[in-house]
Amino acid sequence: METSSPIALEVPIMSARYARRFVRFMEAKGVKRQAVLQDTDISEEQLGHPDTSLSMKQVMDLLGKAEWLMGDERAAFQFGQQLDLPAHGLLGFAVLGQENPRRLIGMIVQYLRVGLPLMDMELSSTGSTFRIRLIDTWGLGQLRPCLTKIYMGSIQRISAQVCSHFSIHFDFSSQLGAEQWDLLAEHCDFQFDAPCCEIIMPLSGSPIRSDDSGLEFLLARSRIQHRPDKEHQDETVMQVREMIMSQPGRPCTTENIARRLDISPRSLRQHLSSAGTSFRQLRNRIREHFATLYLTDTSVPLESIAEKLGFSDQAAFTRAYRAWTGQTPGDVRRQSRTSE
Repeated sequence: METSSPIALEVPIMSARYARRFVRFMEAKGVKRQAVLQDTDISEEQLGHPDTSLSMKQVMDLLGKAEWLMGDERAAFQFGQQLDLPAHGLLGFAVLGQENPRRLIGMIVQYLRVGLPLMDMELSSTGSTFRIRLIDTWGLGQLRPCLTKIYMGSIQRISAQVCSHFSIHFDFSSQLGAEQWDLLAEHCDFQFDAPCCEIIMPLSGSPIRSDDSGLEFLLARSRIQHRPDKEHQDETVMQVREMIMSQPGRPCTTENIARRLDISPRSLRQHLSSAGTSFRQLRNRIREHFATLYLTDTSVPLESIAEKLGFSDQAAFTRAYRAWTGQTPGDVRRQSRTSE
């Protein structure tokens, strides 16, 4: 496949949230931040801004620089495994309430296409067995194996809720033996030099876990050091945003978030205030996004949406949503159905 045009490569397409996580992953591997970002055209300001996006060229530069620094060819798959439900933000919240395994698999593909559009996916099923085939639409060249492993690791991690066994096929070679790959995840069979890159997974029929213990809040276990500098404040905001995305309902309070960050509620409020925001502002902005997603993309009843978002009842949810958007939840749902 030919490489995409230079203009297309410069268009912002992917949230910097993923790049931040990738840099942290590399740092945990012993690779310095400066070494990962050198010659990538990704600034610290871009990386630290909660709403910025990276272009495909920046993503390719980052992966190209990091691939030879990884040392272990399994590292890309391991990073993908860290992209669990909370890591994907909207995707994580949308699928947490899914009770239909088939619907969940479909939503995984749908939201990864939008949120992480670096490869395309082709979903097919035979009986209860699903296949997700990865397709290179950018002409990734030598970077395709690295990005393929990241996708496979994330798909495996998320789908483990409803699938007990995975067959993961790569159409490229590996220098490692099968037993070394098998250490990455239980009940996974890895095959290399296959006809295509795909993951095959039969549904186990097990219920999806909706309790908090089923989620691993990776960022929540990161201790916050008491530094007053702006970079630290920005990092705190990013962590709070991601925690709220993971659990925007009633348990999501200033006190609970502060406890996970291992700081006092007062310190958390001061950090957010210094960064020009507040816990209430962050939470309401995220709840508005989640509510709109549910209203336009699902048929979840309004009272259930209200409960998921932490409102006491549907009336309270309606009042809040109208204050945020100027429309009622019912209006938005009717408009989305009319446009279909």
